[in-house]
Amino acid sequence: MLLPVPRAAKFDEDQIVAAAGRLIATRGPSGATIGAIARAVRAPTGSIYHRFDSRDVLLAEVWLRAAAAFQDAFFARLAGPVPWQAGLAAALHMAQRARQHPDEARLLLLHRRDDFVDRGWPPAMRRRAQRLGRQIETELRAFTRRLCGREDPRKVRVVAYAVVEAPFAAIRRHVAARESLPPYVDVLIRTTYEAVIGLLGVPD
Repeated sequence: MLLPVPRAAKFDEDQIVAAAGRLIATRGPSGATIGAIARAVRAPTGSIYHRFDSRDVLLAEVWLRAAAAFQDAFFARLAGPVPWQAGLAAALHMAQRARQHPDEARLLLLHRRDDFVDRGWPPAMRRRAQRLGRQIETELRAFTRRLCGREDPRKVRVVAYAVVEAPFAAIRRHVAARESLPPYVDVLIRTTYEAVIGLLGVPD
């Protein structure tokens, strides 16, 4: 006797999360309603609620996936074998990734984490967000030790400015204006990195 073959799901979680991310990039989190997301994937709203308990859970998933993807790529570069060069590669990666993934850049640069939920983060997702936050702190401290031979609060703060904060500042205005990042952004990031890391007395 032949058993019936289960029907493949027409709409999967990845499609729904991607559609929600595109809506957030163009309209902001408030524009990513369940109705708008359903229309974007041409799915009934029930299909979305079948996979996500609520809009809060769906939007939190969008932010968590985007943040994790960005951080994994960034810290992979920061872990390069030559610390000075690894730091520069990570800093320049900010602009490179914004060019490659403009929706992700708008999502992460223009909105706060708490913009993505109305009633607070579900506990499991809050723990995932906390792990991402700890990853930033842990990796920056480890990189500072590799670069400088030791870490202290001042050195970690200077390194964070050179590899994270200054690159974000260099690209944010262009991302907000939906402009292509001009080549001089990379020059600004490189020049700032060299000057700031130079304050720590680290040779290139």
